[in-house]
Amino acid sequence: MDAGQESHDRRLAERLTALRVSQGWSLEQLAQLTGISRATLSRVERAETSPTASLLGKLSAAYGLTMSRLLMALEDNPPELIRASQQPVWHDRQTGFERRSVSAPAPGFRAELITGVLKAGATISYDSPPVEGLEQHIWLLEGVLEFTLDSRSYLLEAGDCLRFHLHGASSFHVPGPADARYAIVISRP
Repeated sequence: MDAGQESHDRRLAERLTALRVSQGWSLEQLAQLTGISRATLSRVERAETSPTASLLGKLSAAYGLTMSRLLMALEDNPPELIRASQQPVWHDRQTGFERRSVSAPAPGFRAELITGVLKAGATISYDSPPVEGLEQHIWLLEGVLEFTLDSRSYLLEAGDCLRFHLHGASSFHVPGPADARYAIVISRP
């Protein structure tokens, strides 16, 4: 693991620990809320393992935060112009998923913009939304993406946009042969 990734994992571990402690929850209580084993939560909080997107999805739901808000502390005075070099990128090493927070959550703004790259053949599943009724717009830029929302499945091709309010389970799957690259606008209800 390179030093930059190790530093990012350490900051994320500290953020997750601070969130749990601020709620007054023990690791055991958080494990019961999320269905994630106490041992796994402990390893993530000690930065011994990097969390997957699905694991972060479960933590987001427990805290009632979007994944962007879970991944980062909010700035008091967010900049208007966010340079590419200032946009945090997070990697799920298990699936190869890359998530860039193009326009991160900020006070006074309801929406955020992320981009994602999901490798051909990969699937990411979320058991529940981080915030019930979260508005999302997925715009597929390259590749093919199968998106499932509860029992409804959608096949998106380059240029397609799917908009919805998030209720229930969801999953992203890239059938291939190419990776999928997409943008998502997320707005709190």
